[in-house]
Amino acid sequence: MEFCVFTEPQQGATYATILRQAQHAEKLGFDGWFRSDHYLVMGDRDGLPGPTDAWTTLAGLARETSGIRLGTLVSSMTFRHPGILAIQVAQVDAMSGGRVELGLGTGWFGDEHAAYGIPFPAKRFGMLEEQLEIVTGLWRTPLGERFAFDGAHYALSDSPALPKPLQSPVPLIVGGGGRQRTPQLAARYATEFNIGFVGEPEVRDTFANLHRVCGEEGRDPLTLKLSVALPTVVASSPAELRRRCEAADIDPARAGAPPEEGVLVGTPEQVVEKLQRVADLGTARMYLQCVDMTDLEHLDLIAAEVLPHVTDTVA
Repeated sequence: MEFCVFTEPQQGATYATILRQAQHAEKLGFDGWFRSDHYLVMGDRDGLPGPTDAWTTLAGLARETSGIRLGTLVSSMTFRHPGILAIQVAQVDAMSGGRVELGLGTGWFGDEHAAYGIPFPAKRFGMLEEQLEIVTGLWRTPLGERFAFDGAHYALSDSPALPKPLQSPVPLIVGGGGRQRTPQLAARYATEFNIGFVGEPEVRDTFANLHRVCGEEGRDPLTLKLSVALPTVVASSPAELRRRCEAADIDPARAGAPPEEGVLVGTPEQVVEKLQRVADLGTARMYLQCVDMTDLEHLDLIAAEVLPHVTDTVA
């Protein structure tokens, strides 16, 4: 199983804070560092000093890290025209030496769109599918050939389809709990399917449903990496647990949460037990949502006392 640090810089973080966490995660041997793509703080926080742009951040990290995977979980398709997004991701992939991954979704947070004047259409799945077709089509177009697209939402004509990313294909993450359209998009375009913030029974059902939809779409489900994202708080003492839960807005009473709860909270032993159950469901990658980006000792504890004890059960 792969383990990635997943964080939420819109809650308040400078690029310097982001860089320290990403470099520390790399030093500890985490497989990836992923960030949300949001422009507005959530909950009862001031969000200071303000948001950072996801792909600007990743461009910086591409040059200031050397081996860790970097990506978004997930970018909102409302933020960028697909032609521009394809250029941005391809450039950052080249800057990183081929370490970038693109998570792309419909977007959901209406308030941030209103706050920054970003259009937020009521119906977005059609737009997302066209974006996925355009971005992957631009990257796949052979050198010297042109790309064109004429859809209901976007039109591209006589595009040179440049630049090309180093990776072919760039890992593309699609996810969510929808029963039909989301897994359809994953089957048609993605290399990874993600489900987040739900308990083990829902993870099991969602993965089973994905296999069903892949069969309908003619996609071998074994060619899709399955991943899960969960809020994560690990602590060695009750005081440490309370402090970290408070920073993450999580009730400490959720320590050792049962299978039905979508959190990783507790002692290293409790978290290992839950992670092992999630791994046994077929999960190939875990995104550990660590909200307090200044708490590098949290990552130290996870790397030392949790990750080495989770048995890889995915072929």
